[in-house]
Amino acid sequence: MLVLLFILFLYIRISFSLESLAVNQTIRDGQTLVSPNGTFELGFFNPPGNSRGRYLGMWYRNLLPLTVVWVANREKPVQNNSGILKLDENGVLVVLNGANGSVWSSNMSNKVVNNSITAQLLDTGNFVLRIGKDNVLWQSFDYPCDTLLPGMKLGWNLVTGLNRFVTSWKTADDPAMGEYSVKIDKRGFPQLVIRKGSVNKFRIGSWNGLGFTGYPIQQLKQKQRFKFVFNEKEIYHQYEGIDRSVVSFYLVTTSGNLQVLAWTSKESSRIAIYTGGEDSCDNYAMCGANSICNMDGNIPKCECLKGFVPKFPEQWNMSYWSSGCVQRFNSVCGDDNLGGFLAYKEMKLPDTSLSWYNKTMNLVECQKSCLKNCSCTAYSNLDIRNGGSGCVLWFGDLVDMRKFSQWGQEFYIRVPSSVLDEFEPAAVNGHQNKKKIGIIVGAISFGLVICVCLVILRKRVAARVYNIVPFQWQQEYFKVIKEDMDLPIVDLSIIVKATDNFSSGNKLGEGGFGPVYKGTLTDGKEVAIKRNSKMSDQGLDEFKNEVFMIAKLQHRNLVKLLGCCIEGEEKTLIYEYMPNRSLDYFIFDETRSKVLGWSQRSYIIAGIARGLLYLHHDSRLRIIHRDLKTSNILLDAHMNPKISDFGLARIFGVDQIEAKTKRMVGTYGYMPPEYAVHGHYSIKSDVFSFGVLVLEIISGKKNKGFSDPEHSLNLLGHAWRLWTENRPLELLDRHLLETCNSSEVFRCIHVGLLCVQQKPADRPDMSSVILMLNGEKLLPQPKMPGFYTGRGLPEAISSNQMSVTTFVAR
Repeated sequence: MLVLLFILFLYIRISFSLESLAVNQTIRDGQTLVSPNGTFELGFFNPPGNSRGRYLGMWYRNLLPLTVVWVANREKPVQNNSGILKLDENGVLVVLNGANGSVWSSNMSNKVVNNSITAQLLDTGNFVLRIGKDNVLWQSFDYPCDTLLPGMKLGWNLVTGLNRFVTSWKTADDPAMGEYSVKIDKRGFPQLVIRKGSVNKFRIGSWNGLGFTGYPIQQLKQKQRFKFVFNEKEIYHQYEGIDRSVVSFYLVTTSGNLQVLAWTSKESSRIAIYTGGEDSCDNYAMCGANSICNMDGNIPKCECLKGFVPKFPEQWNMSYWSSGCVQRFNSVCGDDNLGGFLAYKEMKLPDTSLSWYNKTMNLVECQKSCLKNCSCTAYSNLDIRNGGSGCVLWFGDLVDMRKFSQWGQEFYIRVPSSVLDEFEPAAVNGHQNKKKIGIIVGAISFGLVICVCLVILRKRVAARVYNIVPFQWQQEYFKVIKEDMDLPIVDLSIIVKATDNFSSGNKLGEGGFGPVYKGTLTDGKEVAIKRNSKMSDQGLDEFKNEVFMIAKLQHRNLVKLLGCCIEGEEKTLIYEYMPNRSLDYFIFDETRSKVLGWSQRSYIIAGIARGLLYLHHDSRLRIIHRDLKTSNILLDAHMNPKISDFGLARIFGVDQIEAKTKRMVGTYGYMPPEYAVHGHYSIKSDVFSFGVLVLEIISGKKNKGFSDPEHSLNLLGHAWRLWTENRPLELLDRHLLETCNSSEVFRCIHVGLLCVQQKPADRPDMSSVILMLNGEKLLPQPKMPGFYTGRGLPEAISSNQMSVTTFVAR
C-alpha cells in the first residue's frame, strides 16, 4: 500500500511539472519546473514553521528533509496559494501575487525578444533564461541566496561589476536576507570573508593554490575539486563534486557559520561534514594585532609574535586579548639596520586587504623587496604549489592569525636585529656594531623622553594650580582611553553635521546622560548619538566608565559602541542605531503594545537573559549593570533586544560576591531592597531588575506607578497576590489573551517572581534563569517579593536615611 501511495504521489507531481517556460507561459502554485534528470525542482513552498507566506524556490527533488537552495522573492512572500511565475512578453521572469502585482523579477529587459527565449531549470541547479542552448541572458547562479552549489561562481565579474555573494536567511523560517554574507574582498590580495553586516566575522582567507589559508579543506579534496580564478576580468572561487554518490554544497547559516552539508547513498538525511567559523580562534582579530590564536582543546589562547609584547599587559593577563601586541623594541629602519625575518609554519596568513602582491617573484626576491621598504612587516609565497611562487607583502600590523596543527602555510615576519639575535643566536655575527649603535640611540632617545615628560608634567601642574584649561585635561585623558580601548574618537564637526547641528527633528529621546539624536555619517551609516547634557547627573567618571565597559563587550544582545567625541565641554557617545527605539516605547503604549505579540515578547525576554548571562558569567570582565530597565533595552530592525547604558556598571572580580556603595544610583522600581536600603549590590541585583522587566513585559504595566485599585499594591505585589490566589494568568496584557501560549506565560511569571524575591540568596543566577525559561529545570516555589506592599519608596527607607544618601533617579 505504501509503495502504491508513493507511486501515486510521484505521478501527481509529474503531472503538474513542466520542463521549461516559453514567453507568456506561466506556472501557478502547485505546478513546478523540474530539471531534465530530475535532480532539482522549482516551485512555490512554505519554509518549515512559516505559514505566513509562499516563496518561489528551488530544492533538491529527491532528498529529505526539504532542502531549498535558492529563493526568488525572499523579501516579499506571496499570501495564500495565489503565486504565479511568468515569462512575460519582454523576456523577463516575474513572480506575481493574487492582485497581479510583481513581488520579484529577473530585472533584465531583453532588447531582442522572440519566441525562442525560454526559461529552464538545469541539472546543475541553475535556473536560466536563454536563447538556444548557449546564449544565456540571465541565470540564478549570478544571484545566490544562502547556498553555494557546485559550478556556481562566488566572486566578481570585473568587467560588468557583478558581485556574486551568498547571504544567510534572516531566521530558520524566514528566507529574507539575513545579517551574514560570504564575499570575496578584492582589496589587496583577494580573500574570502564572512561578514556580519559590514564587519568581518570570520576570514576564510586568501587562496594559496591548494586552498584558503584560514579554512583548511584538505579533508574535502577526495570529494571536491576546487578552483580559484584571478585575472583582469574575473575574481571568483568555484568547486565541483568528484564523487557522484555524494551530494554536497556550502551553506551560510543564520548564525554566520559556513557549513559543508552532504548526503550519501547510505544516508537518508543530510550531515554537516565540516563547519567553519565555529571556534573562538575563527572570530576575526580574536587576539588583536601582531598576535597568534591557538586552540588548546576547546579554549583559545593568544600569544604575541616573537619580539612583541602585549599592548596592555593587565588586560592580557585577564584574557582580554583584542588590544593585541606591539613591538618590544622600536625598529630603526635604514641602511645600517634592515632587521631580519623569523619563520612561522602551519599558519593562517594575516589579513591581506592592505597587502601588496606580485605573481612572478620568487621567495628570495620577495624577501629583498620587503627589506627595501621600511613599512613592510612580513612576506610569504602567493602560491605554495611546486615549491612556491609569487610574493605577497604585508604593511603595518599583522591581524587575524592562527596556528593550525596541519595544513597551514609558512610566512616570515620582520623583526629588529636585536630580536633576530635573541631568537637566532647563529646570526649574532655581523650585528655587534649595529647593537652598539642601537644602545647609543636608545640612551639618547630615553633622555629625550625623560625631558619631554618633565615638561608635560610641569605644564599639567601649572594648569591644575591656576585652573586655566580644565577641559584640556579631559581631552588628554580620553586620548589615553582611545589608545587603551582602540575606539575611534570622532571630530565634533562630524557629529554636528551628522545630527544637523543637534536639531530637534533628529532627537530620539532623553535620559539621565542627556539627549539622544539620530545621526547619518558621511558614508550613509545611521547612528545614535548620546550627547552629555551640562545639567546631566552623569559626570566625567561615568562617561569614562561607559566607554571603558562597553568597548570591551561584544554580544548580540548588547548595544555596540562605535566611537566617542570629546571636545571642550562636549562629551558624546556614538552607538549603532536602533530603529525600533526602546522596549518601553512599545509595551507601555496602548497602541504600539499590540505590535508585540507573545512570541515576540518571550523572544525579547530570552534575549535580555542571554545578554545578562554574558555580562555576569561569559564575558572576560564580570559586569554588574546596576540600571537594567525597559528604557535601557533597545530594539534593532528585527526586534532583537540589546542592553544599553553602562554608565553605572561595575566590574566584579572572579571571586567577588558583592560590593557596597554610599551613593545609590539607578531607577526606582528596578532597585532591589538590599541596594536601595543598604547600598549592597551583586549579580543578584541585576537578577531582581530582570524579574521586574519580565513582569512588566508580560503585563504591559510599569512597576513604578502601578497600583492595584483594591489593595494598593505595586506590580510586584499585584503579581504575587495573583500567584498566591492561583490566578497568575490574569497578569497578562489583554492584547495577548488570544495569541499566547498559556504554559509559557505561566512559566515566565514563575521565573519573574523567583527573580524578585526579597533575599538575594533566594534569587536564581542567570544561567539557572535561562534553563528555567527553556523548560530544562524544575522551578521551586517563589517566596514573597521585595517592595511588594505599596507604591513609592520602600517603607524600610526612613527619612533620616534619605537625608544623608544621594539618590540619582534616572
